[in-house]
Amino acid sequence: MKGILGRKVGMTEVFQADGKLVPVTVIEVEPNVIIQIKTVDKDGYNSIQLAAFNKREKLANKPEMGHFKKANTTPKRFLKEIKGLDVSNYEVGQVISVDLFEAGEVVDVTGTSKGKGFQGTIKRHNFSRGPMAHGSHYHRAVGSRGPMRPMRVLKGKKLPGHMGNETVTIQNLEVIAVDVENNYLLVSGNVPGPKQGYVLVRSSVKGLANREAKELVSYVVEEVVPETNEVVTEEVTEVVEETAVENSNVEETVEAETTEVETPEEGAEN
Repeated sequence: MKGILGRKVGMTEVFQADGKLVPVTVIEVEPNVIIQIKTVDKDGYNSIQLAAFNKREKLANKPEMGHFKKANTTPKRFLKEIKGLDVSNYEVGQVISVDLFEAGEVVDVTGTSKGKGFQGTIKRHNFSRGPMAHGSHYHRAVGSRGPMRPMRVLKGKKLPGHMGNETVTIQNLEVIAVDVENNYLLVSGNVPGPKQGYVLVRSSVKGLANREAKELVSYVVEEVVPETNEVVTEEVTEVVEETAVENSNVEETVEAETTEVETPEEGAEN
């Protein structure tokens, strides 16, 4: 089991070499710092606590500042524990980067879903509405709340309430690409939460085998340098000069023909 903290940037799409389009979510992964290690002897279980994304010291209280100083790091915004791993391979203050994962690995992504506010049962639980005729008087109501006995609403009954803003995990997503230089992951499909929302990327709980890394198509944009104005000006000038010479030759020819025609007419009058 391994995991890393990141931030959802948004969604885009990439193309494979065989022409298949793959929708992906871009996850920004800044270097994570291990700020605490828990063991079975001291805490009852093994885990490491990761922290990512800096915040100003002004926004951190004294207990938080002391917690981060033990790891010799600055205050962080996002903290999370990763369980089920061998803690002997880690130490406090160690930095984990995006190269922890490779293309083709199957991961689970956990985030906080978008909050929808207070909603009714139709939108929140996909209930069916009543007849929409004028005399129905039952359109989008909750409906029956349970049996006659025990004369109370049973626990777990689906009713109107706060929708969204819950911890959601989407399993068995594939890592399409890993960019170590720019610190981001491309994960297939959608990821819970809004843009700039914090997410946890960890190994698949179901232990699915890694898949073969996809070969992606990369595009190279070449800049085309247009012809300079000087060359165009020279070409235009040459054309104008040639046209002027041709026009002058035509005018001289027309004058000569006119003179030859007028001369016999003067002799005829005499």
